[in-house]
Amino acid sequence: IRNKSHPAVLPQSSVAGAGFCLPRNEDELSVINKHKLLLLQNLLGNLRTARITKIFITHLHGDHIFGLPGLLCTLSLQSSPDASKAPVDIYGPLGLRSFLWRSLELSHSQLLFPYTVHELVPTRDQCPPEEFRDFSGLDRGETPAQAPPGRVLHLEPGEDSYLLLEDEQLVVRAFRLFHRVPSFGFVLEEKPRPGKLNVQKLKDLGVPPGPLYGQLKRGAAVVLESGATVRPGDVLGAPVPGRKVCVLGDCSGPVGPAAERLCRGADVLVHEATLEDGMQELARERGHSTPGAAARFARCCRARRLVLTHFSQRYGPDDLGRLKKQAEALLDGQEVTLAEDFMTIEIPLKR
Repeated sequence: IRNKSHPAVLPQSSVAGAGFCLPRNEDELSVINKHKLLLLQNLLGNLRTARITKIFITHLHGDHIFGLPGLLCTLSLQSSPDASKAPVDIYGPLGLRSFLWRSLELSHSQLLFPYTVHELVPTRDQCPPEEFRDFSGLDRGETPAQAPPGRVLHLEPGEDSYLLLEDEQLVVRAFRLFHRVPSFGFVLEEKPRPGKLNVQKLKDLGVPPGPLYGQLKRGAAVVLESGATVRPGDVLGAPVPGRKVCVLGDCSGPVGPAAERLCRGADVLVHEATLEDGMQELARERGHSTPGAAARFARCCRARRLVLTHFSQRYGPDDLGRLKKQAEALLDGQEVTLAEDFMTIEIPLKR
């Protein structure tokens, strides 16, 4: 999410999976689920890879993580040693830290920048019982000091979700999805911006134009020469809602109530749709979704725009229109977008 009037979400779909780049500002870029390094390089195009500061991994299937060590090595080749450089933050399921550290260690790869791995502890109901693996004891007592640091994030009982990061502008949470292995969805939401200043009221209260306007806009009360105190609530309009982007990668549906609540009112909801509606049972058996399932979730969330991705190889370009119509049939005429390579979706700032 970029702090400009025309920010962009960049879905990149392929038959094997999907990745998304979310530019936040001129210096930061978040990458969700980029598993194929070559596709990532093509996707970024003229964007500076040095801008990547956050990477989010949905699940630990090989086609979604094998490209990660190579991506970090590529970033390192384009970097120069800088002890003050902030680390690249990587978020993903428990076990990701061990995979990444061992891959880089075995390949004698040394990165010129620091990185941290924040692991999400899944619950057993996120996959079939026979597929669940407990990685909590992985590498216990074996990991040396040079292994990447990071947090271990547990499900917050009251929220039924995982708080990944929060700052003055943005909140990122993860929620549980059901797949053949534990999978996670992500919601990136801007915090509300201050409302517009009521210039006439400022004049009436005797606030002179200048720095005091900025202080009030930033939420600080000001004291006038007369001794009167003017508070932001006296002169600011209603807060302006931020934008929200939600991504549901490989899954047959959410686990628990958090997904619908967190995705409610999403400006863009990206949802996998591997197989058509007539193959619903096969899709569920393989831990995937259909256009109809994606549309029903979007309707429950009152999402403003649904983007389908992660289409099976069986569907050629001429077949995808059928999947689009299946989703639109459940959304009362709301247009559905089929993700394509290099597609850009603009999300204007709300006024």
